[in-house]
Amino acid sequence: MITFTPLSGSAHSQNTSPLAYLLQVDDVRILLDCGSPDWRPESSFSAESYDKYCQTIKQIAPTIDLVLLSHGDLPHAGLFPYAFCRWDLRAPCYSTIPVQATARIAVTEDVEGLRDEQEMDDSDMGGDVNDPSSSDTETNQPANPDGEPMDTEEETKPYVREPKRRFVATIHEVNEAFDSVNTLRYSQPTHLQGKCQGLTITPFSAGHSLGGAIWKIRSPSAGTIVYAVNLNHMKERHLDGTILLRPGGGSGVFEPLVRPDLLITDAERASSISSRRKDRDAALLDCVTATLSSRHSLLLPCDSSTRVLELLVLLDQHWNYSRLKYPICLLSRTGEEMLTFVRSMMEWLGGTVNKEDVGMDGSKPPGKGGKRKRDDHDDEAIGAFALRFRHLEFYTSPAALLAKHSSKDAKLILAVPASLSHGPSRALFADFASIPGNVVLLTQRGPEGSLGRVLFDKWNDSQRADDKWDKGKIGSNIMLDGNMLLRMYAKVPLQGAELEEFLQKERQEKEKEAAHKAVQERKERMLEADEDDDDDSDIEDDSDEENEVEMQLAGDMDVDEDEKPDNRLTRKKKSSGAGGAGGLGASDEWDAAGEDGALSKHLSFDIYLKGNVSKATSFFKSADGQTTQRFRMFPYIEKKRRVDEYGETIDVALWLRRDKVFQHEGRDEEKEKKRVLDEDARNTPREPPSKFVTSTVEVQLACRLLFVDLEGLNDGRAVKTIVPQIHPRKMIIVHASPDATNALIQSCGDIRTMTKDIYAPLQDDTIQIGQQTNTFSISLSDEVLASIKMSRFEDNEVGFITGRVTNLATSVVPVLEPYTPSPQTATPTQEAPILPTARRVLGARPPVDLPKSMMIGDLKLTALKAKLSAVGVQAELVGEGVLICGAMENPGRRVGGGVNAMQSDLGKNVAVRKTARGKVEIEGNASDVYYVVRREVYNMYAVVAA
Repeated sequence: MITFTPLSGSAHSQNTSPLAYLLQVDDVRILLDCGSPDWRPESSFSAESYDKYCQTIKQIAPTIDLVLLSHGDLPHAGLFPYAFCRWDLRAPCYSTIPVQATARIAVTEDVEGLRDEQEMDDSDMGGDVNDPSSSDTETNQPANPDGEPMDTEEETKPYVREPKRRFVATIHEVNEAFDSVNTLRYSQPTHLQGKCQGLTITPFSAGHSLGGAIWKIRSPSAGTIVYAVNLNHMKERHLDGTILLRPGGGSGVFEPLVRPDLLITDAERASSISSRRKDRDAALLDCVTATLSSRHSLLLPCDSSTRVLELLVLLDQHWNYSRLKYPICLLSRTGEEMLTFVRSMMEWLGGTVNKEDVGMDGSKPPGKGGKRKRDDHDDEAIGAFALRFRHLEFYTSPAALLAKHSSKDAKLILAVPASLSHGPSRALFADFASIPGNVVLLTQRGPEGSLGRVLFDKWNDSQRADDKWDKGKIGSNIMLDGNMLLRMYAKVPLQGAELEEFLQKERQEKEKEAAHKAVQERKERMLEADEDDDDDSDIEDDSDEENEVEMQLAGDMDVDEDEKPDNRLTRKKKSSGAGGAGGLGASDEWDAAGEDGALSKHLSFDIYLKGNVSKATSFFKSADGQTTQRFRMFPYIEKKRRVDEYGETIDVALWLRRDKVFQHEGRDEEKEKKRVLDEDARNTPREPPSKFVTSTVEVQLACRLLFVDLEGLNDGRAVKTIVPQIHPRKMIIVHASPDATNALIQSCGDIRTMTKDIYAPLQDDTIQIGQQTNTFSISLSDEVLASIKMSRFEDNEVGFITGRVTNLATSVVPVLEPYTPSPQTATPTQEAPILPTARRVLGARPPVDLPKSMMIGDLKLTALKAKLSAVGVQAELVGEGVLICGAMENPGRRVGGGVNAMQSDLGKNVAVRKTARGKVEIEGNASDVYYVVRREVYNMYAVVAA
């Protein structure tokens, strides 16, 4: 049985981001994607749903058995590191190699940007999103590095409901989480083990992003499940289209993904029509060229790892062709890392990158002396000369960009993130939007509630009805006007009294830490001294045990009150000559020290006990007259066992030495780790003391705004064409608005052969598909095995058996034995009833019960067409699910026979039709062609007779 629950990104939902779905196949719980929301929304409608989504992920994380990531961006993998490290999401996770790397880059960029602007609460490792004590909402008092609020001036702003807590991982947690991901290649089947044993997962190319995957899940009980979201069938500059459609423009769908038992797909754009790629590229490049030629700048918000590569390739080609000299500035902390990785993954790229030398100096054509441009990182051993953009400049902060290029210089700025919710893109927009002539160029709509979506809605609402983004037309840029209040977050250095207060607290903390460390070191030295004394005494006891020992009593010794206060005893041994039979072999001296300057006078020392003990008048009575069990009966010699149960000598010293070796090795490892951390801390420049400040800025809008769709996703025409060709038995629609969901359902309903089992669950709604099945272990007897008639089906052999289950005393597994019904005989005490003689028609045979049979398999018309061609029958696919079969045409017979021959050939045609329910119909006159077609149809099934 299959159970499916959308945790976020469901159907009939206006907020379609992030994506996370719980798929349960029998007892295996699979988490499909684990995206993160926008933690800085501009509107409050989505805050409650984000809180509920995070709480749900936290609750189910320990119960997940398998995690599959389809794309390497924040909506698909943004919350995975936090759930992995904080919520015990330790299930095996699988993705393709590029998805693992691009997701790491995207999440690293996001968490660094958020943590550089606002302090995150990391104290509560499992914090409840609904717990007010763990809330991380904005306040008017930013915190300093010690976590204490500081006063700062802040303008008032209308209250915006934000998520109660932001679950933002640390850089260490991001690396730890993605290091645990298991990477696969396209079309690489993987047989899972453990609780997931029996499942087979295989990734296929989905397009849209580098390494984006369609997941095929094969279960022996539930069949084939295909999870395909965010597809793109169009070939781009750096990627090929999805493998779902046959390469080369042929009709049909990729054979391994046809006719799944369940298809899970998105319909986000089922109600929209995209404009032509040629028109989109022309509109973007014309806007860029016109703006730069007028000595103004452009701000292009982009993501950090997935779709930015398509923009860089497009812009680099345009710069080389048009001979532009303006800089292209990429404002991202991970930009160089992303390009270095992509150069090492050239086999995953497609489009024109492998054919054209993108990034080459365009002064001369290739092969005629043209030189390729290399960057500062000469890594040609791991990458090709493509994707080396000589016009691209990398910056990590807006301050570094303004230090090289003035705000008046014309330039194209690509800044992260695309949502403009935080980071460089938001900081630049606050200053950029107030300059007339500048252009903000959007290539993505952004998540719901973000600043990017607010700007997109402004642009889309200003367009004519025929020029809106989902009508297949390219709109025009608009002039922004009015004011906009933006909440800005920043980390500023401490100054003046705040700095002095912080430094004073830091000095006090260091002094306390140094004093505490000194006390700990002193205690460790004393403990080591006591351990040495214990070892020496044990050695002496072992050596004296072999000979006759005379016990010697040690009297009480007075304690000098002027000794140092430590409440510990230090033993000093002084060797003397060998003692006789009645004397001591060695003399011992005891010194006592206390911490308070004087020790209590009520102390005594015994040869068996070391340390401070209460004063006793005798060995059996304490000072108050109560009996004590502190001492053994004296004199007493404890005889130690020198051999074990097997007669081997026990060498305690050997185990003690090994234990010390292990402890020493562990200490060496800890010291090495500490040394590496200290070295990294010394090499890393110390950040000046700072505080987090939140302020409200009023932005005077005066720039122009343009949206050009470069998200690289299928539109409604592609979705409505591809889904019927996949021809699933059942389908679940996710990640879609109400209009898009209804549009796809209506389109599938108009197709006669399309399945009618289409589900569109809401968020947190659970749907069940199929029935619960139970499996049992059973053994087949030799008689049953000999009577089975097997039929071959694909790679398996199937058969039908009837038997009786019996339990044998010699085996715990039930045995299936042949079942032969015994003839019913009348009892001696009862007379057999006299049945009336049945009338029989003359010449008729008595009725005989025929054996029941069934046909196992799934007929594919394309495979039947190939088999018929091999046996000399011509077949053509016409209409919807109809195959017309006829004899091979004989040109000589056609010419000589005329119309009569043509009519006779038409009479021999046979039609094979396949309905939506899997029923196969063969229509045609009785002829040789009919019997050949029927035989081949039967051969494609496994016929099992009862």
